[in-house]
Amino acid sequence: MVSNEPAEEALDPGEIHDVLRNDRRRLTLRSLREAEGGSMLVRDLSERVATLETGENPAPRNKRQSVYVSLHQTHLPKLDSLGIVEYDDEEKVVTLKEKVKEVEVYMEVVPRYGLSWAEYYFLLALLGMLTTVAILLGVPAVSQLGLTAVASLFFVAVMLSATYNVYSQQDRVLFQRFR
Repeated sequence: MVSNEPAEEALDPGEIHDVLRNDRRRLTLRSLREAEGGSMLVRDLSERVATLETGENPAPRNKRQSVYVSLHQTHLPKLDSLGIVEYDDEEKVVTLKEKVKEVEVYMEVVPRYGLSWAEYYFLLALLGMLTTVAILLGVPAVSQLGLTAVASLFFVAVMLSATYNVYSQQDRVLFQRFR
């Protein structure tokens, strides 16, 4: 059966980057992803975003008010117009929509002062390469480990890291495709 409804177009990469360029929109999407059912009242969402921005719980009243106004007037209507969230202006409820998956691909939550997974894997590969070069050059202490042992060690480190990475993000894009 053919539907007469137009197929929903994918987001343009420029639109995705525009969404993610703003800290408050990123925190909004993060908060909604962590919320049960991907839905929150705007008041609760603004309190959560204000808490994340200030690091204070509860955030100062003026900060919560500022976040509420900007979410209501600017950010939620923008996310709604792009089809990323559904914003019920009358009920003051925000719910993630399926299109958020297109944005999540670009989101990587990195703890403050922490490493992203990309940086972690780069450093692990760099360490493996430098260790291999040290073995081949015959650096004392390192060359005694042996190339096979070092290669096996780094292979296991990458495998365990990747397993943890996938497991810790199982509520994200990859595993949502199987639901």
